[in-house]
Amino acid sequence: MDALLVLLAAITLGGFVFLPWMRRRRSVAQSRQGLVVATDPMAGYGFVPLDELDVRLPGPDQELDEALAEVRRTRDWRPAAELLKATGDNWELRWQRVQTLAGAAAFELAHEGVREGAPDASPGAGPRTGGIWLRTWRLESPKDPGGAQAHAQFLVLQALRDPGSQDFRMILEEARTVCREAALLAPGSPIPYLTELAVARGLGERRADYEELWSKVVQRAPHHMGAHLAALPYWSEKWHGSRKEAEAFAERAAAGAPAGSLLPALPLFAVYEHLPEANLVRGLYQSAVIERAVEGAHYALREAPADHPMAPHVRHLLVWFLVRAERYAEAMEQLRLVDGHVGAVPWSYGRSPAAEYAAYRALAIAGWEQMGGTSADLPPEGH
Repeated sequence: MDALLVLLAAITLGGFVFLPWMRRRRSVAQSRQGLVVATDPMAGYGFVPLDELDVRLPGPDQELDEALAEVRRTRDWRPAAELLKATGDNWELRWQRVQTLAGAAAFELAHEGVREGAPDASPGAGPRTGGIWLRTWRLESPKDPGGAQAHAQFLVLQALRDPGSQDFRMILEEARTVCREAALLAPGSPIPYLTELAVARGLGERRADYEELWSKVVQRAPHHMGAHLAALPYWSEKWHGSRKEAEAFAERAAAGAPAGSLLPALPLFAVYEHLPEANLVRGLYQSAVIERAVEGAHYALREAPADHPMAPHVRHLLVWFLVRAERYAEAMEQLRLVDGHVGAVPWSYGRSPAAEYAAYRALAIAGWEQMGGTSADLPPEGH
């Protein structure tokens, strides 16, 4: 399940997959500390036990769970196709579901230890069946835009499994071809262009071409939170931009956000991606820059619909920042709303996402109780 989370989280945020090793090491160290500080984080709080945390998604989606269960049971693509058809033009939800379906197929194939197009893993190995339902979907219903969208995202995942591979560019080029097929099948949909953002980033497209691609996304879904998260890495210093460019992109999106949008939270993601490897500044997480980004995320969550598909992503990252800033009461409030699902950044960057999340949860509980708080002091959900 942890492996599936890495796949899903990587695509959900459009390419946040190359976190520096030192940040991982610090996260693991803090996780261990947190687990020691609060040895029984579930006592009285109603939190989900560590071994029951769902690492596939950032938040609940019962319809998606049911469709995936049926696909796994029958290896029939039709439940997935019906799910996307029912999702329609709810672009935020559709983007998340397309990524998850593609991630499920990629996980199945990777679990067999065989990459699509590679020779059998061992002499005498039987036919590869991992993710076969997605390949069958494309063969039996080539004009279904949902199948094409999931296939394009699947190919991106296959490329990202080994960016150093000699097949990396070839697979991304194939993904781009499928993206364009998907765009023809559903001309008004932004989904194929969101996938192509990852392709263009991986291929190192020049800025003029990337901006042209981004304009196609904006024409179809100008305030799509998932689209902005997918585009943000291109402008970061880890890819083809800089901290200044990434923060400028995020600030422009936040400033132009309509009422009810989650885009005011985007600067928090830009800040996270550019934190220093070695923090030698006392109180970094109480700094004006981070406080402003945190408040932007709080504002976005207050104003956006409670069931916004991307809201759990914002809440998970808020928990991480609030715990580090020792704002434990606020962290506890977010934990109550997001607990149970941990398929999101920043937990997905660790080797054991559920343990990473549980450690920060333990730190929040310990800090809350050191302030004199108890489970009885927390208001009911929704208040």
